[in-house]
This record gives sequence, structure tokens and C-alpha cells, in this order.
Amino acid sequence: MGPQSTEVETPRLAEAKIGNDVGLLLAKLHATGSLLNNKALADYGLRERSFSVLTLACSGLEPTQRELADFLSLDPSQVVSLVDDLEHRGLVKRAQGKQDRRAKIIVSTAEGRRIHNKARAALEACEETQLAALSEEENAELRALLKKALWGPPSNQTS
Repeated sequence: MGPQSTEVETPRLAEAKIGNDVGLLLAKLHATGSLLNNKALADYGLRERSFSVLTLACSGLEPTQRELADFLSLDPSQVVSLVDDLEHRGLVKRAQGKQDRRAKIIVSTAEGRRIHNKARAALEACEETQLAALSEEENAELRALLKKALWGPPSNQTS
């Protein structure tokens, strides 16, 4: 993914001090990305939140609803509703946890994996469009910096 010739003009108001505020910059990047993502995901009957749940259900990590809520910064009731919808569509199922038999884990179905693969390709195209002004190295650096800001430096532990 390299820079494309389509450039977005920097708005005049970006010269104000707020134009350097991390919160504003992240919010604007997210808002722009969400519009693109939700438009692409609509073809699969998904939105960003439901896609995130489906992605984690497809991860093989067997998340619980509580883990999904915590990781996605959602209220547990929102996750229940998202899982209910995906389960009703046959894309995920609730299963008994292997480590804590009282906890229900969320896992994808074969249909869920099929839809996820198609939706993932559409989202990757959106992301490429949104980050077109960045080089591959800058894109990787952006991801690394965002992860570091959220979760600290990567650990060298293997698990």
C-alpha cells in the first residue's frame, strides 16, 4: 500500500491548537473510517460493532461475552444484543467454556467464517483508502504506536 495521488486538503481550521489534539485527530479518523466501514459492511448485514464481535468469534481465542465487552469498550448488554443478532443469523454460537464451564464462549460457525472473510476483504479495502496517504512503513508505525499507547510496549513473552 503506497501513497495515492488523491490528496485531501488540510482544512483551514486545522491551524488552530486543537488541530494537534490527539483526541480530535483520533475521533476524526475514526468517524471517517466508520462511515466507510459501515457502508462496506452493509452488504453483509453487519456494522463495525457486529463485525468486531464476529472477528473475535473467528479468532480461535474463544472469548466470553464479558471479554468482548471489556476489549471492545462496550456495555455488556450491548454485547449480548450483538451476539444475539449474530447467533440468530447463524454466524456465531454460544458454547460452554473450556476453562470455566459456567462461562459461555462465543465461537463462529462455518457461515460466520465465510461472511467474515468476505467482510474482512471489504474492510481492508476501506482501510487502504483511508490510509492511502501513508507509506507501508508509516502504516505499520501508526499501528504500533496506537497499540503502544493503548497497551504499553509489546511483551517478549510467548503464550
